Amino acid sequence: MKTEVDVALIGAGIMSVTLATLLRELEPSWRIVIIEKLPDVALESSNGWNNAGTGHSALCELNYTPEQPDGSVAIDKAVQINEQFQLSRQFWSWLVELGQLPDPSQFIRRSPHISLVFGEKNVQFLRARYEALKEHPLFSTMEYSENPVEIGSWAPLTIDGRLKGESIAATRVVEGTDVDFGALTSLLSERLEESGVTFLFEKRVTKLKKTSGAWHLHLRDEVGSTPSEVTARFVFVGAGGAALPLLQKSGIREIRGYGGFPVSGEWLKCDNPDVVSQHTSKVYGMAELGAPPMSVPHLDARIVDGKRSLLFGPYAGFRPKFLKTGSWFDLFASLRWHNLLPMISVALQDFGLLKYLISEVFATRQRQLEALYRFYPGANPEDWKPEVAGQRVQIIKPDRKKLGVLQFGTEVVASLDGSIAGLLGASPGASTATAIMLEVLDRCFPSRIERWRVLLNRIFAPSGSDHADGLTSPRDSLRYTARVLKI
Repeated sequence: MKTEVDVALIGAGIMSVTLATLLRELEPSWRIVIIEKLPDVALESSNGWNNAGTGHSALCELNYTPEQPDGSVAIDKAVQINEQFQLSRQFWSWLVELGQLPDPSQFIRRSPHISLVFGEKNVQFLRARYEALKEHPLFSTMEYSENPVEIGSWAPLTIDGRLKGESIAATRVVEGTDVDFGALTSLLSERLEESGVTFLFEKRVTKLKKTSGAWHLHLRDEVGSTPSEVTARFVFVGAGGAALPLLQKSGIREIRGYGGFPVSGEWLKCDNPDVVSQHTSKVYGMAELGAPPMSVPHLDARIVDGKRSLLFGPYAGFRPKFLKTGSWFDLFASLRWHNLLPMISVALQDFGLLKYLISEVFATRQRQLEALYRFYPGANPEDWKPEVAGQRVQIIKPDRKKLGVLQFGTEVVASLDGSIAGLLGASPGASTATAIMLEVLDRCFPSRIERWRVLLNRIFAPSGSDHADGLTSPRDSLRYTARVLKI
């Protein structure tokens, strides 16, 4: 069986579905197919239990505001991530107002974002962070406190049972959000199917080859191994951890030297309604020295598939899989002659990280509970059960000076002619999907982007602006999207 389309997207998660939704608005006549090896959408990194669901906007994630040698706090990264999340909110609002997304409470809700630190040194850092952020319009509603009574009114579980006299501080932004990206992906996918987008489930891409200006994707059914083929003018690889090996199969020069470092994780999950009802916030702390950013500890109020739970963690670990449903040989299969030196270089430079991850693999339950008690002193161990988190693959990039560097975050890798692109990396990931897909459009469709910009400006400069040029200020944008999304 052969299928010819304009666009083929590999992976049915929030990234591919967001890109498909944008392209449906920009080019309604294009034939689009989404290929997924699992039986449904959002079963890997976009699934509610496989990601933090925070609506990453740097309101409480301390790793986005590093402390400088002089004691000041850099806020550029935090501002950038918040701005990117606002683009996601604007796009969802546009779709809600068009009637293409239903009641937004099905995927987004208000959930205060709190940063919580212990010890005088960390208190000084949080105070400096607050002072650096509070004047920016996107962070202007942030509150700061070193008063345990006030912090207890924000997040009771974090204070009840805590020893008096401990140095503690917190910031809070009431307008934070909890996002169920699995639910959002499903809702967007339903709308795409209704508009004519084809979903091919339980099909694995075994080969990518470009000839005569088009990409030929060879597929195999997961059950029965029946072969098929899709020919596409443009290909996007949004397959989470599987993006690296798929881009390697494409043979594009731009992927040379890139490697992947898989990081696994585990939550402690609480479903006790008496406990869950007392905590409605997302409380983030500071990562241990040497820990990857994705292992920043947090006590997280979650609503997934309409059910309320609390998560604590994640506890980082190491498995050579690139996907939760992947193979134990994924890491070894990704080795190439051109990425061996960068990967060896990173292994030598970041041996402490590898040592930390291995130690986490063998962490006892008592050690995990001790981390929980730091945030929730009165926790009952019987209320908390293990839940495997999603797999993340951090980027290893070639570097002229160091041969290779371990990069946290996400990166778009695209061929020189723009006919294929893929997304590598992890957090903040889903929360910034719209901004990342706009980058893909800009890089891969240079001959069309100016014509598209008329519609894109309408989407991302919503009505109701007080500005003559149609652009909104940060506070305008926040008010508009909060109203439409009912948060």
